[in-house]
Amino acid sequence: MPTPRRRAAAQHAPHPNRLTSSEPLRRPSSGEREHVSFRQVWSDLLFLHWEVRPDAVAGLFPPGTRPDVIDGRTFVGLVFFEMRDLSFSRGPALPVIGRFPEINVRLYSVDDSGRRGVVFLSLDCARLLPTLAARTAYGLPYRWSSARRLRFGDRLLYTARRRGPSGAHSRVWAAVKGEERHPGPLDDFLTARWGLHAHAWGRTYYWPLHHDPWQLREVDLLSWEDGFVSAATGLAVTDGPPASALYSPGLPVRFGIPFRVEPAATRARPVSASRRP
Repeated sequence: MPTPRRRAAAQHAPHPNRLTSSEPLRRPSSGEREHVSFRQVWSDLLFLHWEVRPDAVAGLFPPGTRPDVIDGRTFVGLVFFEMRDLSFSRGPALPVIGRFPEINVRLYSVDDSGRRGVVFLSLDCARLLPTLAARTAYGLPYRWSSARRLRFGDRLLYTARRRGPSGAHSRVWAAVKGEERHPGPLDDFLTARWGLHAHAWGRTYYWPLHHDPWQLREVDLLSWEDGFVSAATGLAVTDGPPASALYSPGLPVRFGIPFRVEPAATRARPVSASRRP
């Protein structure tokens, strides 16, 4: 992962030994003038979420982060979408490899500075080169899978099967319905996230994301099968219907520059006994 900027870390660091309040979920997009490492367009997103106990997943979070909760609850997300127009910084979209389906399993995090984000447990991608690049350069848990997206009017089919001995697979068949809905508190909690937390090479990083608010619609799940969530969490939560199922047509996304997260305990510098008055 690129070397974090000390200036950026200092701007976000709270007073030692103090956990600040969490940042708001719904805030205007920013970052057009900030540094951009990647640009992408995400389209035809399906957000499926199941409730999980915070203590059941707490061990899956990077140091310096913890489960973010709403009304004492947290969630595991299974998100399907098609990525396109992948480009570096402000350069042109990459040909051929710049468009593919992706499926991720994610949790919802907050760090000691109050930054809210997501923690990716797995990201299944239908292209080998982006998979290798993301794993090597950023330490993200990408997996190479055979995946496809098919659309029939207002119905969407996503299928994916992980390459290799595990053979984990995921499939969803959904009907998009209704008009755009006004996001409620739970919708915002699950989708209004402006960065990701990741642990790589012994350190925790925060990677800012910049995009407009999602346009959301409800969906009817016609059928689903999933092995990705259980493979990532050890929980069989996807055997039952999700607590939330949403669709978005998508939007452009800009990734900023990742920087190191300093846990509050690390930032605190106790006075040594020899220097105490």
